[in-house]
Amino acid sequence: MHDDSQLVLGRILRFTRERLVPAVHRDHLPFDVTAWVAPGEPVPFADAVRQEFTPFAIGAPWGRPWGTVWFRVTGTVPAAWTAPTTRPELAVDLGFSGSQPGFQAEATAYRPDGAIISAIEPRRRHVPLGAAGSAVDLYVEAAANPEVAGAWTFAPTPLGDLATAGDQPIYRLVQMHAALLDVPVWELWQDFWTLTGLVNSLPADMPRRAEVLQAMERAVNVVDPDDVSGTAEAGRAAVAGILASPAHASAHRVHAVGHAHIDSAWLWPVRETVRKVARTFSNVLALMDTDEDFVFAASSAQQYAWLQEHQPELFSRVKARAAEGRFVPVGGMWVESDTNMPGGEAMARQMVAGARFFADELGVESDGVWLPDSFGYSAALPQIAAAAGRRWFLTQKISWNETNTFPHHTFAWEGIDGTRIFTHFPPVDTYNSELLGEELARAQRQYAEKGRANTSLVPFGWGDGGGGPTREMLAAAARTRDLEGSPTVRLSSPSAFFAAAEAEYPQPPVWSGELYLEFHRGTYTSQARTKRGNRRSEHLLREAELWATTAAVRTGAEYPYDALESCWRTVLLQQFHDILPGTSIAWVHRQAEREYARVADELEGVIGNAAAALAGNGNRPLAFNAGPYTRDGVPALGGAPAAAAPGAAAAETPDGFVLADDRVRLTIDDRGLFTSVHDLVADREVLPPGSPANLLQLFRDTPTRWDAWDVDEHYKRTGRDLLDGKVTVDRDAVRIVRSTGPSTITQVVTLHDGSIDIAFTVDWHDRQKLLKLAFPLDVHADRAASEIQFGHVHRPTHTNTSWDAARFETCAHRWVHVGEPGYGVAVANDSTYGHDVGRTTRPEGGTTTTVRLSLLRAPLFPDPVADQGEHRFTVSLRAGSSIGDAVAEGYRLNLPLREVRGGAGVTPLVTVDDPAVVVESVKLAEDRSGDVVIRLYEALGTRATARVTADFPHTAVVETDLLERPSPEPACLADGVLRVRPFQLVTLRFST
Repeated sequence: MHDDSQLVLGRILRFTRERLVPAVHRDHLPFDVTAWVAPGEPVPFADAVRQEFTPFAIGAPWGRPWGTVWFRVTGTVPAAWTAPTTRPELAVDLGFSGSQPGFQAEATAYRPDGAIISAIEPRRRHVPLGAAGSAVDLYVEAAANPEVAGAWTFAPTPLGDLATAGDQPIYRLVQMHAALLDVPVWELWQDFWTLTGLVNSLPADMPRRAEVLQAMERAVNVVDPDDVSGTAEAGRAAVAGILASPAHASAHRVHAVGHAHIDSAWLWPVRETVRKVARTFSNVLALMDTDEDFVFAASSAQQYAWLQEHQPELFSRVKARAAEGRFVPVGGMWVESDTNMPGGEAMARQMVAGARFFADELGVESDGVWLPDSFGYSAALPQIAAAAGRRWFLTQKISWNETNTFPHHTFAWEGIDGTRIFTHFPPVDTYNSELLGEELARAQRQYAEKGRANTSLVPFGWGDGGGGPTREMLAAAARTRDLEGSPTVRLSSPSAFFAAAEAEYPQPPVWSGELYLEFHRGTYTSQARTKRGNRRSEHLLREAELWATTAAVRTGAEYPYDALESCWRTVLLQQFHDILPGTSIAWVHRQAEREYARVADELEGVIGNAAAALAGNGNRPLAFNAGPYTRDGVPALGGAPAAAAPGAAAAETPDGFVLADDRVRLTIDDRGLFTSVHDLVADREVLPPGSPANLLQLFRDTPTRWDAWDVDEHYKRTGRDLLDGKVTVDRDAVRIVRSTGPSTITQVVTLHDGSIDIAFTVDWHDRQKLLKLAFPLDVHADRAASEIQFGHVHRPTHTNTSWDAARFETCAHRWVHVGEPGYGVAVANDSTYGHDVGRTTRPEGGTTTTVRLSLLRAPLFPDPVADQGEHRFTVSLRAGSSIGDAVAEGYRLNLPLREVRGGAGVTPLVTVDDPAVVVESVKLAEDRSGDVVIRLYEALGTRATARVTADFPHTAVVETDLLERPSPEPACLADGVLRVRPFQLVTLRFST
């Protein structure tokens, strides 16, 4: 070789770019193009083709933002296009910018009978045509989806809201004509693509690299630039030996799984995802027709359900391939949900709803959990997954950690109850692989289990916005199946990979506790209305199922299966990992708010009907308690005559504004700050000297990159305390009004049975600010307990290690508890998830533990008006509390007593005699048999023995999994007594 290797590589790249790629299509022929512009939202094929199509010129503008244009393409494939190494195609360029699919214009190609052929995207610009001489008549549904991401500059954009996106065309049709694919030229291009990736992945001094470059240079030399088509085979022959050289026996083994991560909503609305699914799945089916080894895995039952509803012919084709095991429904969840914020029952229902759809509609059962992109993973997930029959778990997102490198790629993940699940974290560090040489080399280089195992999974295919694998990726897989210098690549399925990985590594290392993502911490707070809608919906669903079940058993009322299933599916969709976390465009979150309002209306109707049936005739005031603990004389899960709730009168004294009962004396100064919380039972001051609580703090919130996603630690450097407040007394409440400048914050403070409630109404107009609420506490707590699904986790309050320091913002559900031996304090909420808990040393000695809640944010991207407007939420402080008190406090705030008029109270269907064992749900069985299903969990982190008493006729009771199938090894229930380990989840089915 006479040239320097970099010069040779440069020559090769230019040859590829300027000679090979332009020669891929040998001939071109214009077709006739006509168009019809859909006036509003997308329409079905049958409606579109009935419209009047008018001539449309190549080069003309098309497509207002989020609009749809239907093109019709007609013509005849030239009779001369008969060469055996060619294939006629429709070549299309909608005006693509760059090569990233899913974030710009995309289209669906249909036959005249309405059958989908495939998608058209930046990396799939062709549609197959018939043989030479055949007539062409195709319809192309083109979506003018705007590039909201804007090259990831995170600049505010009006494009995320249909009302502000504008109505001028944003694309120009560049190409839509017949082209003749030259197969040998295309194959040579793929040879060069794979070998270039190999060269870039090999060390500069490695002989193999020089050999590959020499072979590619020989190919460049033998290919005539004036006759690329006629000499392409000679070029292929020049590199054939290099491609045939086998991989070393010690090479890393890659299971390549076809995949397309399709966000159910993100920088596009849900309605566009419906079309993205059809496009992607049609691409996959087309590839399966040409490559019998290709296997594709797709998650999210919701997406299959959309396909079934909107594209039944395509769904039938997917179902047929699923029966063959080549189109693999994976993950067994309704959507790829966030796992930090959904409640316990909601996480269980993600598994139940997904598994039921896959089994009923596709005849398959997923054996694992597939969540490559969610923003961290709850420590409750191993148990929930195992209870749903899942054997393995996969994620990719932990590779995004900012501070610490996760130490494993294959490991056993242990949850809070001790359940372990075999877990893989692909070292390729992407769920959108192209099977590029550099990616495969990265997987081999980074694999942490070297010497103990040697196999990893690579999900390949364009994703986020869909698209999936391409024919180029399958060509790369074929060339790297057994290639010297590269890991070996086997087209595979998730189950095949996990079977191989478990056999290879039967005793992997154990990671215990949550998989905390050291990134995207702002997702616990962004879009507060979406989060409140989720929390409220979860608790309304609990109420609706409980009272509907009680009414069905007690009165014979009809159980509203369909209404409840519809509401659950809506709520589960909104828990998708770019909706509930608050990281989608404005359109998505406004729609989520409307969906939550609709769900609330429907569930209130279900609850009202059930409550009326249970309360009977009469006008007596009753209180229904859907919570798991007795409250104010009302039994758990039952109803009783309403009693006047004892309250504490507010008074203005020389010390300040005072609220007191027989448990707590609260003093508020004229700024609205809590200057004293005196625990009268323990005779102890809860607040440290000179450190007032109920302190609102406003911080600059300008993360380095991902606005709605991130809270960066540097926010702490630029905050101010909101000290000026107007305080008034209104009988049993203290009212405090503060201003940040543009925003007004109103608090109403009340005291009930030792619990200090702070009800907020915030008219929020700040931008790029973070509002926190601080409670400094005079307790020496080295860790904080935070509620998660079916239990809680302990997190250090110190920063001894880099792992502790990186966990500076955390997620909790209804409560956080901090304590020292013998004394604790609980802070609860009804819609807040973001928290930080830290410890400081006081000059006079001792430590202060401060619990802060993140109440509101105001990021500008992707929704420039995120969180603007009114918000309502409640926070409570309970002094002298145990973790059991914290659990009860969380339920109290989130499940207020329901006022009902009627003639009599309601006896609970089930009672449990140990408060450590909590009834989480009461419902009728999913199979509509009329059996009663009760889900319980141990809430305190202790071993517990509880008698479960069912007050309704039943013939038998069995322990089941989440899918309500008998457990293979029941071990908890004997003679009505439940014996559970810490945080254990138990489902009981009562045959009626």
